[in-house]
Amino acid sequence: MSTSSILYDHPGPRARLRNRVLSIVFGVALLALLWWLYSKFDQAGQWEGRLWKPFTEPKTWTEFIGPALLQTLYAAATGMVLSLAFGIVFAVGRLSDHWWLRIPAGVVVEFFRAVPLLLMIFFIFYGVPFLIQGPVSAFWAVVVGLTLYNGSVLAEAFRAGIRSIPGGQSEAGYAVGMRKGQVMRLILVPQAARAMLPVIVSQLVVLLKDTALGYIVAFPELLQRGVNDLSANYGNVVAAAMVAATIYILINSLLTALAGWLDRRTRRRGFRIPRQTAAPDSTPAGGATVAEPQG
Repeated sequence: MSTSSILYDHPGPRARLRNRVLSIVFGVALLALLWWLYSKFDQAGQWEGRLWKPFTEPKTWTEFIGPALLQTLYAAATGMVLSLAFGIVFAVGRLSDHWWLRIPAGVVVEFFRAVPLLLMIFFIFYGVPFLIQGPVSAFWAVVVGLTLYNGSVLAEAFRAGIRSIPGGQSEAGYAVGMRKGQVMRLILVPQAARAMLPVIVSQLVVLLKDTALGYIVAFPELLQRGVNDLSANYGNVVAAAMVAATIYILINSLLTALAGWLDRRTRRRGFRIPRQTAAPDSTPAGGATVAEPQG
């Protein structure tokens, strides 16, 4: 009997009927909500052609949405790389055996998890220049803020993933002569990243959306250029916001699909069923076969 059949009972006739009825009711309620939203916007004249016409002109995409989207993706990609590095380093630091490393790492992670991201970006842009006696660009104010906040959240995700790995994995590494750093780098962190992949992807999606907070320091991302500046020229703030939201949804859907593909690929590589061979000189009494080790 498979594990799935033990953990999951297929619904009976009544349960299937109930599920169909609930699905129909939910679908009708959703359609009613969408129709209500459409009618309210229609009464306000938000579906008029003059408000949507700018999106058919190349100038809108080359001067407003295109450059803003590139800035958003650039800031998000930089923040993702730095956040992952920050998360791994501080997760390992919080698991250190040395108190002088474990306690400061914990203080840093908890502090930046507690500070609102918008306040952090604001302080980096307006407060740090007083400390370094020089300006901070809007790009780096956004990226550093995203790195500190999301990296702290990812540090906790990595730490939870490392702790969830059975202790035998570490013991096997120590048994073959590995040091703790090697065990962490070669055994624990890769498995933790695979186990926590859904959480990591969810946080990276949040990071991508949080680039919109850069408007507070006039960073020319999708919200600032693609909504505020565009609507200031054409007076179509609702239409511009809908287009920007659609772009965010498409990008996040692609990121989620990529993560799903990566998860399936790593699972196929990481969990292979051993081939069963019957070696004449190694077959125990009773005809049992011995699993051939995988290379």
